[in-house]
Amino acid sequence: MTPPKDDNKPPLDTIVRRVEIPESASRPVATPLFPSVVYSSPSADTLDAQYEGAVDGYTYAREGHPNADILAAKIDGMEGAEGGIVTSSGMAAISAMFLGLLKAGDHVLAGDQLYGRSLRMLSQDLPRMGFETGFFDAGSADNLAAAIRPNTRMVMIEAVSNPTLRVADVAGIAAMAARHGLILVVDNTFTTPAVFRPFDHGADIIIHSVTKFLAGHSDVTLGYVAARDPAHRTAIYDAAVTWGMTPSPFDCWLAERGLNSFEVRFAAAQDTARIIADGLAGQPGLTKVLYPGRNDHPDHDLAATLFGGSFGNMVSFEIAGGRDEVNRFIAAAGKIPFAPTLGDVATTLSHPASSSHRALSAEARAALGMSEGFFRLSVGIEPAALLLGELNAALAAVNGE
Repeated sequence: MTPPKDDNKPPLDTIVRRVEIPESASRPVATPLFPSVVYSSPSADTLDAQYEGAVDGYTYAREGHPNADILAAKIDGMEGAEGGIVTSSGMAAISAMFLGLLKAGDHVLAGDQLYGRSLRMLSQDLPRMGFETGFFDAGSADNLAAAIRPNTRMVMIEAVSNPTLRVADVAGIAAMAARHGLILVVDNTFTTPAVFRPFDHGADIIIHSVTKFLAGHSDVTLGYVAARDPAHRTAIYDAAVTWGMTPSPFDCWLAERGLNSFEVRFAAAQDTARIIADGLAGQPGLTKVLYPGRNDHPDHDLAATLFGGSFGNMVSFEIAGGRDEVNRFIAAAGKIPFAPTLGDVATTLSHPASSSHRALSAEARAALGMSEGFFRLSVGIEPAALLLGELNAALAAVNGE
């Protein structure tokens, strides 16, 4: 039996056809979100022209989309770069850089104080794939000189290390890398362009975990990589596309919105970090407080030369005791989220031994300056008095007060 006709039901043979985007004499003020995976071309010739670079246009989102390009252009402007690439995470940016620029047998030297997952990639994953790796203390270019081999191809550092806040001898390392024809990679996540612009100091590659300060709200996962050499840009882009390190359009859209307040957020957090570091110094139960802006920081003079008057919003400190004291501190500071992240608009507390650097042995962490009682504080934009009150309450709980 033929079902009765429903005149109000749209015909199924046309419902899936796309409609044209309405034309408008005006333009949106906010950036539109472009979730489309594919883009239609008017002809095969046009598609050829796009792939050959004769005309601009999008084809398939894994190869690029408007929201990623808009975000990349904004970060390019902050870093004094061009042609930067947004990836699905900070580690994807690092991976694309390694996979695009290195071949089996190449040797990479890295600062021995890096983000924990970067250390794991360099010590475990790259060697498994046929790359050779080594580590050096980035506090002096002399350490780099002693570690260079005939097959060394690349040097990777953080201007300020995560989480011990040691400052790299960037000028000396850049000069040494240039002398030996090495690619210098600087992960600028910790410092951000507000404190330091690596291309101005001899870097060849800049890496960011956009997830952190740039996006700033703990609601996106993205990375960014920029290369000074156009050939390097192409190689990194090809690796990112081939290995599927595609960023989400929605995450890019959110990150771009986050960038609009970056300068204000960062300035406020940095001002508060100075107050927090000074307020914690000398408190009972603390064995050290690390902030590059303090005169007692081991690299203060180097930081002042390299960064001027900007020292960032990261403060690290060490409490006396072991895991029991660590747990008491975390519980008593409960209004400050205990979370393995940084750069959020709100302050977060991290414990490297149980999160970012848990893959290292206790002995290896101790050699880098991280005891069981070592914490990293990513200072947000809350009032300094509020944060100091919460941190002092946590110290009081550890001290049995």
